[in-house]
Amino acid sequence: MRVVFAGTPEFAQVALASLHAAGFTIPLVLTQPDRPAGRGLKLQPSPVKAFAEAQAIPVAQPRSLRLDGKYPQDAAAARAALEAARPDVMVVAAYGLILPQWVLDLPPRGCLNIHASLLPRWRGAAPIHRAIESGDAQTGITIMQMDAGLDTGDMLLVEPLAISPADTTASLHDRLAPLGGRLVVEALELAACGGLARTPQPADGVTYAHKIDKAEAAVDWRLPAAQIERRLRAFDPFPGASGQLAGETLKLWRGQVRPGQGRPGSVLAAGPEGLLVACGDGALLLTELQRPGGKRLPAGQLLQARPVPPGSVFGHAD
Repeated sequence: MRVVFAGTPEFAQVALASLHAAGFTIPLVLTQPDRPAGRGLKLQPSPVKAFAEAQAIPVAQPRSLRLDGKYPQDAAAARAALEAARPDVMVVAAYGLILPQWVLDLPPRGCLNIHASLLPRWRGAAPIHRAIESGDAQTGITIMQMDAGLDTGDMLLVEPLAISPADTTASLHDRLAPLGGRLVVEALELAACGGLARTPQPADGVTYAHKIDKAEAAVDWRLPAAQIERRLRAFDPFPGASGQLAGETLKLWRGQVRPGQGRPGSVLAAGPEGLLVACGDGALLLTELQRPGGKRLPAGQLLQARPVPPGSVFGHAD
């Protein structure tokens, strides 16, 4: 089976590596254009491009696939490359570009998407973050037959995965990515022998995982401590939860829900265990912090160098 792959970040690279290891013919990979990164802001290839080039797989990087859009020349070149690749199917994982109808219709077996949630819950751009933020007990991978809607296509394979109380977006990503790779290989093997069944998504239980905005990083201490603690884990590694204290913006990476009450954002205690901060309901013991330009440190270690007296107040509070 000839499989064209479309994806960009590490999550997608793991899936591409699984397809390659399974022996599928991959005549073409689509990925986002190189982006500036690092201190020198040099153009860097996506993880998918880096893997594809290492395996001598042809790569296309259109800025758009819309023939009537802002970059019609990119779309036309991508169409020519796709037609020349003669794919039986396209596999899509965290690609970052909307697939117009001509792309969905081009492969005889259509386009399969690896989505990191149990659809129809958490359709959209940030399903891992939103599942943790909302306190879900489980998430998973759905292999979906793509249609023109936003993650609305028929489900092909689904496998759940438990979310632990300590999971961050980073740790959950690292468990979901190989699961996605394994399931898409299974889906294609089933499709090859006619054993892949389609199930429409339920009408009930639809939620949308909106893209993470940097503005969400600022902690609102009026929220319950349990909700803030989940946000710390959901926003690790990006964008990182933050709070302003004594004119300095601190990154807040880890916390534990504790009893306590006081003005939301006020420091109730500071010591070797960390910084105990009052919230709208309960208190949060901040155990891992980061100063601007510094490293992530145990809060007690950071407080030795920069003491914080009880009664200090974080910004963004009443």
